[in-house]
Amino acid sequence: MNRLGGLMVIPAACFLLASCRAFPAASSSPSPSAPPTLTDQRIADAQQLLRESPSSVKGLVDLSAGYLQKVRETGDPSYYPKVDSLLMSALRRDPQSFEATVLEATLKLARHDFVAGLDWGQKAHALRPNNSAPYGAIVDAEVELGRYEAAGKDTQTMVDLRPDLTSYSRVSYYRELHGDVDGAITAMRQAVVAGGAFPENVAYVQVLLGNLYFNRGDLAGAEEQYRQALGAYPGYVHGLAAMGLLRAAQGRYPEALKLYQQAVNVYPLPQYVIGEGDVYSVSGDARMAANTYELAAAEQQLYRANGVDLDQELALFQADHMRDLPGALNASRRAVTNRPSIFSSDGLSWVLYQTGDYHGALAASQQALRLGTRDALFYFHRGMIEARLGTNAIARTDLSTALAINPHFSLLWAGPLQAELHRLGG
Repeated sequence: MNRLGGLMVIPAACFLLASCRAFPAASSSPSPSAPPTLTDQRIADAQQLLRESPSSVKGLVDLSAGYLQKVRETGDPSYYPKVDSLLMSALRRDPQSFEATVLEATLKLARHDFVAGLDWGQKAHALRPNNSAPYGAIVDAEVELGRYEAAGKDTQTMVDLRPDLTSYSRVSYYRELHGDVDGAITAMRQAVVAGGAFPENVAYVQVLLGNLYFNRGDLAGAEEQYRQALGAYPGYVHGLAAMGLLRAAQGRYPEALKLYQQAVNVYPLPQYVIGEGDVYSVSGDARMAANTYELAAAEQQLYRANGVDLDQELALFQADHMRDLPGALNASRRAVTNRPSIFSSDGLSWVLYQTGDYHGALAASQQALRLGTRDALFYFHRGMIEARLGTNAIARTDLSTALAINPHFSLLWAGPLQAELHRLGG
């Protein structure tokens, strides 16, 4: 059996890849004059089947799957209520429908309802214990719920059942969370080679591979992967935004803004709108930065209106930009309760830091780093907290570690980190 910690892993990935720190988001749909895609054809075929047979469970399931893929490609969260209605109709007609049950788990995850996603994933597993598909939802939910030991075991089972893009990408993420970045890159490369049912799926894991390089400070390695993703899938929004982040890290702000704007015009994912605002901020355009941050807040509300829980993301955004800190604290505490992952702990630590509760912040930061994750932002947060508590030697070590992992970890905070290190004598 292939063990997750070794390099002989043969992994497989998830339908929406909803974990991996890049969740589907909101945007306008493509122009009606745009040529139909494989996804559009899948939707049209399902709609035709339902016109001919309105009670067809297959038609309801196929249309749900098409709409969920459409969210990945356009970012329009208004598809979620439609999918919810379609799947409920399918499950009323056939409560034992394996496909509908898996998609219901996928929908719950896309809306960040990880407890319900785990429940539906386990229901799907009970229907077909030897099928790998339910494990994607189960693993993603376990990771977001902080059940890392169970996630590791279930990821291994998923790989053993079906080594493909969906399981490889989950192996990669599991390794990344546990500090094995080289192993994460190896597994994500396997995901890219394995390929997927849609060109977008492959481009997505290519971008995730680039992110692994970026997050350890290898800008050249990251650019190579982003270029390959955009070459295989021209105009891919995640590739454009990733390239925008890269150009911003290189100080090429006009290019970064152009790339972010191209992505946001199609797919205004809040994190990309925030990234665009950060470029405006560091380039000295405070007015455009403020306007862009307001757009990001509006996009977050759009997601919430369509049933997506963004407490974790909202809290970190508000803390970074000093917006409504009491609201950020409430959101971060809800996130730790409902989604007790290391990222929720890190978000809480930063909100507590910004509100002056340094002892509480340190406790939350220790929880964030409990897996040994090599995330520069985590070390930056802990180092800043330690500096406020007067433990200067430890703070210097953590801040230096953040820089060593990735000196480009944040447009907003790389400068303040170096200033703090200088103040501490580092």
